[in-house]
Amino acid sequence: MNLSYLDLSTTDPAYNLAAEQYVFDVLPRDRAYFMLWQNDRAIIIGKYQNTLSEINEPYVQSHGIRVVRRLSGGGAVYHDLGNLNFTFITDSDQKRLDFRRFCLPVIRTLHTLGVEAELTGRNDITIQGQKISGNSQYLKGGRVMHHGTILFDSDLHVVAEALRVDEEKIRSKGIKSVRSRVTNVRPHLPHDVSLAEFRQMLLETILAETPGEAYTLTPEDTAAIEALRAERYATWAWNYGKSPACTICKRRRIEGCGTVEAYLDVKGGVIAALSFRGDFFSTDDPSLLAARFLGLRPNRAAYAEALRDVDVARYFTGATAQELLALLA
Repeated sequence: MNLSYLDLSTTDPAYNLAAEQYVFDVLPRDRAYFMLWQNDRAIIIGKYQNTLSEINEPYVQSHGIRVVRRLSGGGAVYHDLGNLNFTFITDSDQKRLDFRRFCLPVIRTLHTLGVEAELTGRNDITIQGQKISGNSQYLKGGRVMHHGTILFDSDLHVVAEALRVDEEKIRSKGIKSVRSRVTNVRPHLPHDVSLAEFRQMLLETILAETPGEAYTLTPEDTAAIEALRAERYATWAWNYGKSPACTICKRRRIEGCGTVEAYLDVKGGVIAALSFRGDFFSTDDPSLLAARFLGLRPNRAAYAEALRDVDVARYFTGATAQELLALLA
């Protein structure tokens, strides 16, 4: 498949995420796309997350940090101009999330610079056990969008202050603070290079493996992206929304999956509404699974029956029916 690449110059997070969706939804599917882009002081929230529980809102507001929700699952990440973002969009017949395929070109680029990076955990690229890249994917209609961050020379103090990190997640990894979990690429380089030089090297690695040409957005493309930005990615409704109304809230961290929260509204002794939130990934929307519970009594036997013959991992990657049952019951 031919490759087209877009080197976005704007640092507006709402525009850049709208551009990703536009490329995914609208541009011709006879080719793959690779995008490089940067955001200035932004927190990018996973599709299924409850925004206010993930950020340090007073700090975010006082420091002018934008908050934008993306299409894919996973956890919140901080972007600034010391961070480089990359996106692959291509056809895919995968039924499960496959991060290795798209992370390896980044790892190979780092190796050419003398940095021993590796893919670890669900979706991280690390150097000596410290995270420099988080990755996420969105699957729809036989197409995959993979996007990732690269902490090259970011302000790690702001990362620690802006994100309200799940203490259970930190304890489960046996690490004391968020600052000890992340690092920048630049201090690990045997010979210093600038972010602009690294950006060009990554693009050259991609083009060496899959030759392609630049795609220039037309005025029509740009107008459509601006419209999508205004309608979705620049709105409070998309980026914050309202926390689910509920009478019961249950929360559990599932190893290999992430944190899953279940918000249940019980009326007349049966489940009237169920919503899932968290930093998990999924190949199918969890709302489809939630619909199976409506009208049921909130007890273990009813939950077990609703999950009978269900491939739970399609809704919560890495989780089993028993683990979801342990959350709900």
